[in-house]
Amino acid sequence: MGNIDIARETYHQPATRHRREHPVARALGLGLAGVFAIYLLGRGVAEFFVIHYSDPASYRNDWGGPSLAGVFAVHSGPAVAIMIASVIYLRRRWLARRRPAE
Repeated sequence: MGNIDIARETYHQPATRHRREHPVARALGLGLAGVFAIYLLGRGVAEFFVIHYSDPASYRNDWGGPSLAGVFAVHSGPAVAIMIASVIYLRRRWLARRRPAE
């Protein structure tokens, strides 16, 4: 079987075209994602101060309970993932700016 491409040429534009075409949608999406990431980071950090470590009843009915490790995995795991992804993104961006233009 052969592959027949019947799409018009306007669909074969580079991906950067969409960024120029919808700046408001891009800004709104990045803004909402940023607010959600800040919420998850705050929730992950606050979990360390909200739980009473010596009282299992304080976290038994939380998501990830009844174990303390499960509660931390559910509540602080996304915060750790966001921090790791942010460090990777910022490092790649920093290294890309340091490279001379070719």
